[in-house]
Amino acid sequence: MQRILSLGTLAAIGWLAWTFLQGGGLQQIAVGPGANQPSSQQPSSTQYRSPGNWNAPASSPYQSTSTGNNSIQPPGQPNSGPVIRIASFNVQSLGNAKAAKQYVMVRLADIVRKFDLVAIQEIRSTNDYLVPDFVQLVNNPGGNFPQRRFDYVIGQRVGRTTNQEQFLFLFDTERIEVDQQSVYTISDPDDMLFSEPLVATFSTRGVNPDEAFTFTVVNNRTDPVRVNDELDALAEVYRVVRRSARQEDDVILVGDFHSDDRHLSRLGQMPGIFPTIAGVWTNTRQDKQYDNLILHQPSTTEYTGRSGVFDVMRNYNLTEQQALEISDHFPVWAEFSVYERDYAGRVANRRLEGARR
Repeated sequence: MQRILSLGTLAAIGWLAWTFLQGGGLQQIAVGPGANQPSSQQPSSTQYRSPGNWNAPASSPYQSTSTGNNSIQPPGQPNSGPVIRIASFNVQSLGNAKAAKQYVMVRLADIVRKFDLVAIQEIRSTNDYLVPDFVQLVNNPGGNFPQRRFDYVIGQRVGRTTNQEQFLFLFDTERIEVDQQSVYTISDPDDMLFSEPLVATFSTRGVNPDEAFTFTVVNNRTDPVRVNDELDALAEVYRVVRRSARQEDDVILVGDFHSDDRHLSRLGQMPGIFPTIAGVWTNTRQDKQYDNLILHQPSTTEYTGRSGVFDVMRNYNLTEQQALEISDHFPVWAEFSVYERDYAGRVANRRLEGARR
């Protein structure tokens, strides 16, 4: 099982430079064996009209929004306090067909803007402009909404079939930064996983760098046909990522597990493992729990204890069918302190800790 992991290499510098020129930001491609290279054929770019009234775009069949705020809902406005909110969202086959629906993309962009970092599953498109165009919509919503500065990292296309997917991280650059050398796709030579997870290390911004919360996120989606086997494999993935050379003990495993918090197989049996989403449904039809953010509770004392499911139907006043056009999953989220804390929950200073050693 130890052979399940190996660090990927970053994509070609020229590809990154091209992406920056196109306004796509980092768009770091974490690659492993058999990585997909950008197509030599120029894809057509999808353009979105930012509506003057975000809650009622002219071409949308949806009604105006009344954003709620209770114990399991994040505030409607972007967070600005000493905490960050990390979300996971299976957007259900985000490809060219869904991207052509402006009202869907507007809602997706608005959902992203409610969090500081969003791990997204099921990007399914060979159009290399799709994600940069979507990030542009997140950052430039129009109307009275302030501009944001989200950036992203995206993994290689993974999966055994022709219907491959990419994992994506979107993050607010004023609140969070990515370690560009830390991004990689899990290498799976024994074919234990249908879609190899994307891994990246982040840290909070706006605080003393020596006290900033640094954490690694593993973005995954299990195969619903082989759930238990893949959950067992994810237990080994989690162990190896925590034992990696970076020595980062704050590892958050997020995504679509196709299983609830009580049936996580070997992953759920690991000492200290804690699912932040428990006892609630996470799918749009409101009858299954698939999605979660899982951490090692003794290590990640930065977790504030606040987490939940973002109810897309309730927050946007949608019918079930309208919400299903966005996704058959709801986003799940958890809240963390922006400050690195030790095992006793005290703010830790990495520079002083290093001096003591």
